[in-house]
Amino acid sequence: MIKKTFISVAILIVVCCSITSCNDKAKEANTSNAEAAAVSKSTSEKFNVNIGESKIEWKGFKPTGTHTGTINLENGIFKTDDGKLQSGTFLIDMTSINVTDLEVGDGKEDLEAHLKGSVEGKENHFFDVSKFPISEFEITSTESLAAGKTRLSGNLAIKGQKHNISFPITITNNNDVMTIESEPFTIDRTKWGVNYGSKSIFDDLGDRFINDEIELKITIKAKKA
Repeated sequence: MIKKTFISVAILIVVCCSITSCNDKAKEANTSNAEAAAVSKSTSEKFNVNIGESKIEWKGFKPTGTHTGTINLENGIFKTDDGKLQSGTFLIDMTSINVTDLEVGDGKEDLEAHLKGSVEGKENHFFDVSKFPISEFEITSTESLAAGKTRLSGNLAIKGQKHNISFPITITNNNDVMTIESEPFTIDRTKWGVNYGSKSIFDDLGDRFINDEIELKITIKAKKA
């Protein structure tokens, strides 16, 4: 009787942990076909992205753990109409992929090289930055949400493939500086042709797969021109 009770409690703990894990997981961005980029008025105010204070944080998942890192922006411009974010584009420097959970000499350089595609014979496993050094995001629409948040929609181009994604952001203005910060969200990397280690593409990986979902968090600061 005691053994059965212990087993039941253990199962309940596992179920509760699984539910908690699911609830804590970032939501996947709504993904659809690419759309026409948003166009601003001729009187729109222009903001230039401060690349030194802007970044994209990423997290990748596999059965044995996670890896985290950052990617820098190359440049970007946003425009506002009547104080509301209306249009804009920012370029992502894929050659700047940085792994933050490993130290130099502890696999950091190897993982960065694999992700960038600078290892001979493995160029196209992930982002193949020699062929595709720049990714791009262009705004297609914005929508006001509750609690002061905004739904940002835009075309994300990676490795020559473009899809529209939507995710919540918070916009704050301090004097002439606009800060755009997203909540963590995920994208399915295989939709952009990043297929290495995906069990939805390859059926013989066993437990040696890498999750299709990549978690992203975007923080951008831009100054009024």
